[in-house]
Amino acid sequence: MPRYVALLGSINVGGNRLTMAELRAAFESEGFSNVETVVASGNVLFDHDERPTHGLEEKLERLVRAKFDMRSIVAVRSADEIRSSIEDNPFTGHGEDAKVHTLFLDGEADPAQFAVLVADHEGRGRERLALGPRALYIDYVDGVGESRLTNAFLERRLGRRGTARNVRSLARILAKMR
Repeated sequence: MPRYVALLGSINVGGNRLTMAELRAAFESEGFSNVETVVASGNVLFDHDERPTHGLEEKLERLVRAKFDMRSIVAVRSADEIRSSIEDNPFTGHGEDAKVHTLFLDGEADPAQFAVLVADHEGRGRERLALGPRALYIDYVDGVGESRLTNAFLERRLGRRGTARNVRSLARILAKMR
C-alpha cells in the first residue's frame, strides 16, 4: 500500500490549535492506516490504497472541516514527490535548509501568473523564487520572519492556495516515509 504525507496548512498557528493525537485519531477513524505525525505542525504520514492525490486532498480537507471546524489546505504528496520537492528545488544546497522552502500548491500555477508574482515582488525583498510542479520554490534569504512575501501575497498572485515546508522538515518527513 502506498505511503503518503498530508501537509496541512495553518495548523498550530493563530487560532488553529490541534494536537497531533487528535489529528492521528481523525485520520484513523476514516480508515487511513499506519498514521504517524512528524513535527507538531500538521504533517501526517499514512498508508492508503493508491489513488490520485487530488481526491485525497479533498477528502482530508472535508475531514478537517467536519472534525475540527477548521478550514485548512491539505497538500497530499507521495515519497517520490517529497524527494523531488527537495532535489528539484533550485535553492537546495545554495541557501540555508531552514530558509529554503517548497510551497505546496493546490494545483498547477499558471506561468503567466508566476511572472506577475515575480514582477510584483521586485524590490520587496531578497527572496528568490522558482516555479515547480504544483509547487513554488522559495529561498527566504533573510528568513521567513523578515519577509514581506506572505502566503496571502503569494496566493493572490498565483490564484492558488498553498502550505510551505522548509528543506530541513522535508528531509525529516522523507526519512520517515521510507
